[in-house]
Amino acid sequence: MEEELLRLKSEATETLVACSNADELESFRVKYLGRKGLFTSVMRNLGNAPKEDRPRLGQLANTIKKDLEAAFTEKSEAVTQGQAGKAKSGDDDLTLPGRATPVGGLHPVTKVMEEICGVFERLGFTVAEGPDIESDFYNFEGLNIPKHHPARDMHDTFYISDNVLLRTHTSPMQVRTMEKSEPPLRMIAPGKVYRCDSDITHTPMFHQVEGFLVDKKVSFADLKGVLAVFIAKMFDENTAIRFRPSFFPFTEPSAEVDIACVICKGEGCRVCKQTGWLEILGAGMIDPEVFKKVGYDPEEYSGFAFGLGVERIAMLKYGITDIRLFYENDLRFLKQF
Repeated sequence: MEEELLRLKSEATETLVACSNADELESFRVKYLGRKGLFTSVMRNLGNAPKEDRPRLGQLANTIKKDLEAAFTEKSEAVTQGQAGKAKSGDDDLTLPGRATPVGGLHPVTKVMEEICGVFERLGFTVAEGPDIESDFYNFEGLNIPKHHPARDMHDTFYISDNVLLRTHTSPMQVRTMEKSEPPLRMIAPGKVYRCDSDITHTPMFHQVEGFLVDKKVSFADLKGVLAVFIAKMFDENTAIRFRPSFFPFTEPSAEVDIACVICKGEGCRVCKQTGWLEILGAGMIDPEVFKKVGYDPEEYSGFAFGLGVERIAMLKYGITDIRLFYENDLRFLKQF
């Protein structure tokens, strides 16, 4: 029995060394190591050996089988790597273009947000961020929008409780900043805002940049000058601008700011509804009532504020007609930026 095991080991080792491909290795495995292989057959005959020899022969058989299994695994890896290297060296075509590693990029809304902030930072504005979940005071009352004020209907608010809500604009940072700091102030507040609205030009969550400046003797001309520089940097230096009277509870006087249609250059098209103009933001002089709520003297200080939707600017800048494209995560769309 011992001689049979040693002979089988020698035979199997020689056969394994001669194997050169996957088919030969598989034949070796079936013949020697398989469930019906030669080693299995030999080990089944251990019961016929003398009782006192069985433990020694069983241990010898197991050792030989484990050694062969380890040698088989090592040989299989060597053959596989050798075939892969051979295929690689034989199939390489150095005239083919390289395979570029895919890389990500900034989302178009993020790109426009950073560009907007960059313009105002170069004008001396600092960037401040506030919480997405706001109190009713900072979102409304501190901005001269008391309870039951009709202007609240303009905001389509997500309420968490009677006095807690998802902010509808980033303007609460006006009040938060003025409560903690003394003029002069020059600040922008970018961030996400939330309103119950959804169609091709509105989404329940969008991005806004609020900006304001407070100092002595600030005039509407200062507001117009800052916005003119911003529009020239974001679109074109020759872009025409107009201010239309409007209403916001926290500014007086207030205005909507339009630019000449970036599609038709002011001649009239479907995008601008044949008017030649596109609305891009709202602005105005900060209402004295807002100053009173934060302890500023409206007789000594004045200021202006403006707010713009980042998606709105991005749609105009890139010629996008459906705001929902920004949030569908279609790589065919996003890769264009």
